[in-house]
This record gives sequence, C-alpha cells and structure tokens, in this order.
Amino acid sequence: MNQLSRYREMIATYSKHGWELRRVLLSKLTRSEFSPDAVEEFGGAAICEAEMDALWFARSSHQGREAWELRLVAEMPYALFETFAKDECEERREETRSAMEARMLARLQRGHSTTGDPSSLES
Repeated sequence: MNQLSRYREMIATYSKHGWELRRVLLSKLTRSEFSPDAVEEFGGAAICEAEMDALWFARSSHQGREAWELRLVAEMPYALFETFAKDECEERREETRSAMEARMLARLQRGHSTTGDPSSLES
C-alpha cells in the first residue's frame, strides 16, 4: 500500500470513531510523491513538513478533557496519546505535542527508519 492510501485509510478509520483530523505531518519524500490534488484530501487540517509521516487527531474526552493522538502513517500501527484539561493553555498543549513528535521521531531513528516501520519501537 502506498503512503497516500495509508493516509486515506487512517483518516477514514479515525473519523468513523469520532476523531477529527487536525494536522498532517509529511516527510519531504512523501510530499514529493503526492500530487497537488492529494493534499486537498486533508480538508482544513494544517499540513506540516516533518521528518516522519504522521497524523494528529483530536476529540472530546471524559470529564471535559480533549484527547489528542499522534498516529504514525506506516504498515505497523504505532501511536502516542495525551489528554488535555479544557482550561490548559494552548502554549502548554503545543509544548506537549512537540515533545510527543520528538519522542516518536527518536524511536523511529533508533530503529533506523523514518519511513514508518516501528517494529523495533517497543518501549
């Protein structure tokens, strides 16, 4: 399966379960493989150049919190999850999301792959 198909499949699955796509992280390689029309499939989600292919999803969580999940776009499933209090400032949320991206990338690099094979990413 190519990366665009993986993105589409993950977006459809998460949407079916009430998640909203917020950001799309694209590696330079993946971005170069996408046609300009393909990027339009991500709707209003922010598109960010990154060192890995991943998606940020968000949805309401229990007790008024907001859940965010960073999902690696790869054959092998791998994701990081965090919830935020509704009154938590955006600056703190962004710091946490950036740290999650760095953590995922560090694990990918330890596995010597930024193309999305997290098979060696177990904690």
